Amino acid sequence: MPALKPTAFTGKIVWLGLVRDREARLEAEPLDSLRATFAGPEGEAHGGLTRPSCSRVTGQYKRGTIIRNTRQFSVLSAEDLALIAAKMGISALDPALVGATMVIEGIPDLTHLPPSSRLQAQGGATLVVDMENRPCTLPARPIETAHPGFGAKFKAAAKGRRGVTAWVEAEGLLQVGQAVTLHIPDQPVWAHLDTARNG
Repeated sequence: MPALKPTAFTGKIVWLGLVRDREARLEAEPLDSLRATFAGPEGEAHGGLTRPSCSRVTGQYKRGTIIRNTRQFSVLSAEDLALIAAKMGISALDPALVGATMVIEGIPDLTHLPPSSRLQAQGGATLVVDMENRPCTLPARPIETAHPGFGAKFKAAAKGRRGVTAWVEAEGLLQVGQAVTLHIPDQPVWAHLDTARNG
């Protein structure tokens, strides 16, 4: 019996990009298409089958421990980007400034998709949602350069709207304009979730 349920929620890829060298710049280079491989987007600094652990998982690993890379993609929604920009007080926020890999339009509340959901593009390329991507201060510098006086406002404005991290389950070509269908795990929410979070 299938464990993943296709949904009627379909979005559209409206932006793609790569961060080629994190040491040189956090900003992503906009692209019309990119190839998703098992090691992540070709040419992406966040790619690879493994990565050194970071602040997101310090409760599980000493920083720098080599772990499976479930942060190959940074996926945001166009709707959340618009809300972040409005909360910051600017007219629009270029996804390149926050190091995005993909922006999808049309899937509501994308930042809070259930972990293990799939985002399947036309042609078959499929990403597995790992978890919510927490806002950090790193995008402040490129935002400040583009919008003087507003860089420091990003972290608070992006809370609950920063999108998700994801990894490649099925390889393929991703292109701007492609449809993306949401598939979710066909299981109830764990009954002890609130106790575990507050315990």
